[in-house]
Amino acid sequence: MLICAALMLSACGNAGRFEQASPTASAAAPTKPNRVVQQTPATEREHERILSSYGGAYDDPKLEALIGQTVDRLVAASDRPDQAYKVTILNSGAVNAFALPTGQLYVTRGLIALASDTSELSSVLSHEMAHVLAKHASIREDQARQAAVVTRVVTDMSSDPDLTALALAKTKLTMASFSRQQEFEADGIGVGIAARAHFDPYGAARFLTAMERNAALKVGRTALDPRAQDFLSSHPATPERVANAQATARQYSSPESNERDRETYLAAIDNIVYGEDPSEGFVRGRRFLHPKLGFTFTAPDTFTLDNTAQAVIGVREGGNQAMRFDVVRVPAEQSLGDYLNSGWMEGVEKASTEDLNINGFPASAATAHGDQWQFKVYALRFGSDVYRFIFAAKQKTTESERNARETVNSFRRLTLEEIQSARPLRIKVINVQPGDTVESLSHRMAGVDHPADRFRVLNGLDVHAQVKPRDRVKIVVD
Repeated sequence: MLICAALMLSACGNAGRFEQASPTASAAAPTKPNRVVQQTPATEREHERILSSYGGAYDDPKLEALIGQTVDRLVAASDRPDQAYKVTILNSGAVNAFALPTGQLYVTRGLIALASDTSELSSVLSHEMAHVLAKHASIREDQARQAAVVTRVVTDMSSDPDLTALALAKTKLTMASFSRQQEFEADGIGVGIAARAHFDPYGAARFLTAMERNAALKVGRTALDPRAQDFLSSHPATPERVANAQATARQYSSPESNERDRETYLAAIDNIVYGEDPSEGFVRGRRFLHPKLGFTFTAPDTFTLDNTAQAVIGVREGGNQAMRFDVVRVPAEQSLGDYLNSGWMEGVEKASTEDLNINGFPASAATAHGDQWQFKVYALRFGSDVYRFIFAAKQKTTESERNARETVNSFRRLTLEEIQSARPLRIKVINVQPGDTVESLSHRMAGVDHPADRFRVLNGLDVHAQVKPRDRVKIVVD
């Protein structure tokens, strides 16, 4: 199909995206002698796929030590202390965690930043361990293999008119979801393990609530499920599930099983990277910047940008327009016009192809048509690389044409000052001072939307809670 060819994952693109993983990412977390898991060819492939989809491994010795100690406590309290686990921290701002059948566990730094104490993190780790112990991960692996859902790309829009172009453009690691019964079972096992390890058993209910509130901050940005890349998509935090986690916790609640370990946790996450890693390019509002490669562009008004592992995706409010930006391999001797007409995309009108000069860079443009979408495609040569803009619109209009043109014309080199000032956002842990309020502290937050709401979610504060002097809280700084 035209749409699939235009917006699918590989589509002649560089699967490595713009460049190799960031310097903070390594191929895999170092294996601890007491956490050796048995690899299989299938899990090795899945491990590499997970790393490439989630920015590689995030290297942070403080966090690795905290997680290692937490896992050791949980394993000792489980029914299978002989089961080995290895945790990889993923260099991604998404809120996600999952397990492979062998005991390889994955948790993103986005999830770590959201948690407020070690008991909340322990609830996630024990939940994933429970999926391994109950063989859920093996069942899911079989389902995924049979259905071929891993890194699957939507190819047919006609069967679901509610899907927008984002569904076609956005690629994520897709894994078969656990059943409702499996989730409840993993919750029960996980809460029990955490409680027997003397962590606060209510950590699971608190963190499920935090994830739901975090996801709610994205609602309304697109017509699709805003949690598509998050833990909640495969681990739905329904009110029933939260209530079930609370009920299970009450069975274990006792004076010695209420350790939250907040101070240790906050010390470990202080200075953790928050959101996107600028070394791989990042979004600020409607603008995308890539300091390492030295370029930037700005999306149209009412577009929301999303920097995925394979491409930068933009979707217009309402979902009737979308864009994709990525890098493609084009031989130096091949003209950009010839590339656009080389067959990688169906429905291209060869007569529409035109050569352009965009801010000093050679470029070519062409239009293409599908059954339900109209496309405007640009290829632009920047140094030795060729970048591709694909714009999709339900209907070709003056506005959609202008949006495409203005976005491409905004592509330019970053100045040296812009490159030097591009730093990642980080979590900073501070002491609340007399006179500080949620509002005053949220004003110190950098680079985030809904700062007051995000401050409350990051710190586990409900809508009416206030901070007190000497409280330790998280803020986002640049």
